[in-house]
This record gives sequence, C-alpha cells and structure tokens, in this order.
Amino acid sequence: MPDQNHHSQVEIERKYDVEADARHPQLVGVGAVAVQSEPVRHELVATYFDTADLTLAQHRTALRVRRGGHDAGWHIKEPADEGRTERHWPLTDDDEPPAEVREHLRPLIGDQALVPIARVTNQRDSVVLQDAAGFDLAELTDDHVRSENLRAGGTQEWREWEVELLAGAPDKRERREALFDAIEERLRAAGARPSESSSKLQRALGL
Repeated sequence: MPDQNHHSQVEIERKYDVEADARHPQLVGVGAVAVQSEPVRHELVATYFDTADLTLAQHRTALRVRRGGHDAGWHIKEPADEGRTERHWPLTDDDEPPAEVREHLRPLIGDQALVPIARVTNQRDSVVLQDAAGFDLAELTDDHVRSENLRAGGTQEWREWEVELLAGAPDKRERREALFDAIEERLRAAGARPSESSSKLQRALGL
C-alpha cells in the first residue's frame, strides 16, 4: 500500500564555506534575479540517525528529524541523477524513527537498529531570489552551525552559505548550471569558497 503520509522533492544545491565576518552580497542582476527578499531567521535542531556501522552513510543516504523552520519533520535524503531526493514525513513527539520511515529504509538496513549519530544546531538566515515575474528561483541561506558527534564525541562550529534551487528555477539542466555559476561568481567575490564537505552530517562525523 503506498505511503500517503510523506512527500518528496528534488534538492539541488551548492554549499560554500565562509569566514565568520563575511557578508553575503546582493544578487539582484545575477542571471534572471530581479528581487532579493529580506532575510528570515530560523532556529533549527536536527538529530541524525544511522545503524551502528553507518550503513546509510555507505549508501549516500541520510536520515534526520528536524525541529524548527518551515520543513520540520523526518527527512530522508537519497542520491538522485541531479542533486538529491529529499523525502519528508510529519514531525513526531519523540525521536524514535516512525514505522513508515523504517519501512522505506528496510531495503538498505533490514532490521538493524537506528541510533542517533550526530546533532546539528543551526541558526539560519535565508533570503529568496525571484525573477521579474515573481517566481522563486533560489534560496540563499547563511548558516551558523554547531555540531555534536554522538558516536565519537566532540563538537565543531562553522559558517556556511547554501544556494538551493526553487520551483521557479530554469527547467533545463544547462540553464540551472548557468544560474548556479553566475551566483557562485558573486559569492566567491564576497569570500566564499566551495565547501570541502558535501553535507553537515559528513562534516559533523569527520567523514
């Protein structure tokens, strides 16, 4: 029986490391960007889960429960042809992965237990980039991150920018890449550099 309790979307993004005093630039005039919204702040706390031997990570898959922000809930991120597929389930009262989530992951983990492996606390300021017709092209987020490695111990703090394409982004892959490249040129001029880690979880665990 299909799981009616979740929805999915394709997440296409680029990540950048930045220094603590960096200021993200105005992006109006980059490609089709005509409007840059005022920043909106979110306080996000995400707990990541995996098996004891990191089976999900070995398959480039991540499971988390996030509290705070507009997409609070359970998320699974999986590889896709472009970007990643992100699947969402509603938030639960506790941090026990719901049965629907476990069932989706069963082909990878079987009956193995899922345990907390990392916690990421993130103060996020986000702005939306729109074209002249008011369509949302991309979201630029400015993240101040603190992570806890729940397996080996230890904490880290860093700052990063993310650019994620939204529903109004170009429908052709080469045009999406062109928009990314134009935004990246402006971000690099402001001191950003492509992130050495593909995800916050990877960085939290030192993978």
